[in-house]
Amino acid sequence: MSTTPKFTEKEINPLGSLDEWEDAVLERYPDPEAIASSKSTEAYRNYDAPERDTVREFYRLNHTYQTYDFVQEKRADYLRFNKKEMPVWEAFDFLNQLVDDSDPDTDLDQFQHLLQTAEAIRRDGHPDWMVLVGLMHDMGKTLCLFGEPQWAVVGDTFPVGCAYSDKIVYPEFFKNNPDFNNPEYQTPTGVYKKGCGLRNVHMSWGHDEYVYQMMKDSLPESGLYMLRYHSFYSWHREGDYEQLLDDHDREMLKWVKLFNPYDLYSKNPVPPDWKQLRPYYEDLVAKYLPKTLKF
Repeated sequence: MSTTPKFTEKEINPLGSLDEWEDAVLERYPDPEAIASSKSTEAYRNYDAPERDTVREFYRLNHTYQTYDFVQEKRADYLRFNKKEMPVWEAFDFLNQLVDDSDPDTDLDQFQHLLQTAEAIRRDGHPDWMVLVGLMHDMGKTLCLFGEPQWAVVGDTFPVGCAYSDKIVYPEFFKNNPDFNNPEYQTPTGVYKKGCGLRNVHMSWGHDEYVYQMMKDSLPESGLYMLRYHSFYSWHREGDYEQLLDDHDREMLKWVKLFNPYDLYSKNPVPPDWKQLRPYYEDLVAKYLPKTLKF
């Protein structure tokens, strides 16, 4: 039986668009200029209000309802991958149903943003599997197309089943989470063992975990870490949760840090030339991915 309560439309979609979450991330973590080719990083996500009520409401909902049991429920539901199956290129058309009309940085569709991320990675000479990470990293946002609320699709991710870090954005909202009053979940390691490794830790549910599970048989480990933990900012930007890490996590951290700026700063108002790029990406997808993707 589902433990998820019924939500109003404003509770399902508190943000004007999924990208409002990234707007807030960019305000917290401005980055160097190298990848932002079309304008300065200060010009990205330029809204009049530095702190928008919609973002606060998003995190209130996220921190209230992302419980340990909620995560187990979503994993049991979505990781069966029995909802939809389609050829890879049709999957991009499916993702494009999430066209963002409010993004101040681009009028491009989701696929074009993914192409820009991939092309920025490719331009800097990184391995082709990392280019594929750039191309696929937001595919998990298709969760919204299956009716999931925004706060169960995007947002900074964090471990569930242990004490919340004060480095997580808006940590004060965790007091509304039922797990906050469960002593088993409120020690530094909670239900886990010290040094257990992040692969043994359940993260809050969202597009990172979903796309990782979708791609886990198709990419090298370094690419899978990029997918699985690119929204885990309290780890890769703030250096927290050391008690849960093992040496493998520490080694992989450099890859997550390498990928993150390409995701945040690669948007450019000039659309990619798909006619020119298509042969390369068709070969790349055929090299690494099966002919169809399961959702």
